[in-house]
Amino acid sequence: MMKLTDEQQAILDGAQGETLAKVMKTLVMYGEAFGAEKMVPVTSEYNHLVTSFGLKMLGPVYDLMNQLLEADAVSKQKFSVDPRPLDPKVPANFLQKLIFNKFMYSKQDFYEDQLNKLGLMEKDAFTCACYMDEVGNLPKKGEVLSWAESSAVVYANSVLGARCNRNSGIMDIMGSVLGYVPYFGLLTDEGRKASWIIEIKTEKKPEAQLLGSAIGMKVMEDVPYIVGLDKWIGTELDDAACSYLKDFGAATASNGAVGLYHIENLTPEAVESGKDLIKENAQVYVIDDAELERVKNNYPVIWKNKDAKPKLCFMGCPHMTLEQLKTWTERVEAGLKEAGNSKVVIPTVFTTAPAVLKEFEQTEYAERLKKTGVIVSYICPLMYMNNPLCAKMPVITSSNKLRTYTTSRYYTDDEILVQITKGGK
Repeated sequence: MMKLTDEQQAILDGAQGETLAKVMKTLVMYGEAFGAEKMVPVTSEYNHLVTSFGLKMLGPVYDLMNQLLEADAVSKQKFSVDPRPLDPKVPANFLQKLIFNKFMYSKQDFYEDQLNKLGLMEKDAFTCACYMDEVGNLPKKGEVLSWAESSAVVYANSVLGARCNRNSGIMDIMGSVLGYVPYFGLLTDEGRKASWIIEIKTEKKPEAQLLGSAIGMKVMEDVPYIVGLDKWIGTELDDAACSYLKDFGAATASNGAVGLYHIENLTPEAVESGKDLIKENAQVYVIDDAELERVKNNYPVIWKNKDAKPKLCFMGCPHMTLEQLKTWTERVEAGLKEAGNSKVVIPTVFTTAPAVLKEFEQTEYAERLKKTGVIVSYICPLMYMNNPLCAKMPVITSSNKLRTYTTSRYYTDDEILVQITKGGK
């Protein structure tokens, strides 16, 4: 049984009302299921919620939010939330729009009103990459979080050195409302030790999304300690390295269930503790170019017509950084010039956080990218692809998260560039 403080026990016993007692009971049951012996305070300035979409079928979620609001059990932290599911700029035909607006996300405005009342950071704090500077939800090393978005959790744990378990949706807001979370797993020192050693022995810089996929599928929910990657991405957490790790981590978290990784000479805990983070008898997984090619060749293609011409390309799952938008503007321009084309030959959407989009639009790159025909949106590609009519479309992406959760087809960044600027397979 979990040991509660007098204050926590009083909340459980109803001293602060029935609603908060139910929240405490839920978190206690959740913690006890994982062997937690106590609750610890949430110490981060902001929270992040995974549930951003106003699906018509999520009636119980809206009822729960109303109960919290009626009891004045609002979040103890302001929070960001995952991306919006819709954006009129993203291509969709009449029937697709009908399904989006009438049968899928018809409660979007209602739900966003609830989120604002519960404690949303600002009106446009909708992104899966809340830790980007422009958004401002950047936890500090050692802070305890109550997050659920898998790509954000793995980034916060690994790159920032914060502490957070891979919670489920709704548990994130409950931890924030209560101000406590159960102490187990990745919150503990022992839970953050690695049971896998990953040796990178590639002859070129490994594709972030592909490398993350290979590791995620091998180690599943375990913690990997990665050796040799610093050769390719350096030993400083600069913009380039952080962008790489954003995409890499999302693939480990979606193609497996990784909530934390350590990279020798780079991530904060690996720099601080080195190989002391590795458990005895850790398993070893060697990754070379042939292994990455093997992983890629084994991805299933679930298009009805495997030879279909792509009708849409999504880039930015997780959302792209400002530097990625600038770099990709230059890459698309160069690809089009080489191909003798003025605009992309496949409708292409780059997705990013609203705050990043606002900054991007202040740069010269925004107009340059617009001229190429690329659309920049705040949308969640995964939520777009959940529309059954969109799922039937041949959509390409370099996101292994999007590939895993939808019918979209994976290509490397270089392959995507060729397809959208030159066409062909």
